[in-house]
Amino acid sequence: MAGHGAPTLTVDASGLRIAIVAASWHETVMTGLIGGAQRALADAGLPDAPLVRVPGSFELPVACATLADRYDALVALGVVIRGGTPHFDYVCQAATMGLTDVSVRFRTPIGFGVLTCDDDQQALDRAGLEGSKEDKGYEAAVAALATVRALRDVPPVESPVF
Repeated sequence: MAGHGAPTLTVDASGLRIAIVAASWHETVMTGLIGGAQRALADAGLPDAPLVRVPGSFELPVACATLADRYDALVALGVVIRGGTPHFDYVCQAATMGLTDVSVRFRTPIGFGVLTCDDDQQALDRAGLEGSKEDKGYEAAVAALATVRALRDVPPVESPVF
């Protein structure tokens, strides 16, 4: 189980525009992930972040690409559970590569809260529900906020005078 060695981050979201983009498959797990992200944003001072729902994790990149230039950061949430076909590998790779591409291309931090699990129990353990061992929705939101703040704190580079 991941989580060991995770940083403790406290972030102020004042003045930031953040949206949550969440898949719809595995509603119980998604309820936990969304709740965790919303708690993290509320704890940081942003209690009313918009929530955009898409069908599945495969659709997260296009939704984030559509929203990236409107928000300071996004939180992408989804869950893909391994089955008996290669579908798992294709969806996980497409979501990961797609979200990475959007984040870099638009220079918009995206908190990655897409669970890629072997079974339902692994997903439930990470969903932030009562009895869960981890709260990946919360962690993804804090990561997005912390990245925005870190990048804004970088001093500008002075241009050389020629």
